[in-house]
Amino acid sequence: QIQPVESGGGSVQAGGSLRLSCTAPGFASKNCDMAWYRQAVGKQREWVSRLFSFGDTTYADSVKGRFTISKDTAKDTVYLQMNNLKPQDTAVYSCVTMGRCAANWGQGTQVTVSS
Repeated sequence: QIQPVESGGGSVQAGGSLRLSCTAPGFASKNCDMAWYRQAVGKQREWVSRLFSFGDTTYADSVKGRFTISKDTAKDTVYLQMNNLKPQDTAVYSCVTMGRCAANWGQGTQVTVSS
């Protein structure tokens, strides 16, 4: 079972940047898709971005042009580069294995953006 572990969250001012990491040993060799979700307090979990095993990427409209998902297969790590952050990006961000792989969620990392 692949167990993702997220890191890289923190507090930034609006307009700032953060890079989240999700280390998931084995996801690359098993050709898993990887996705990022977020959940703000009092709101439902929201899909953010997906990286398909063959390399394509997709983004929610709310983050398109600001966030970039990528991977380093040698490190079994997926990244979410977040630029021009807005207060509405404040949430717990979690990564999950998908596609050919069973859904395994990480514990999440908090991102707080102040105005």
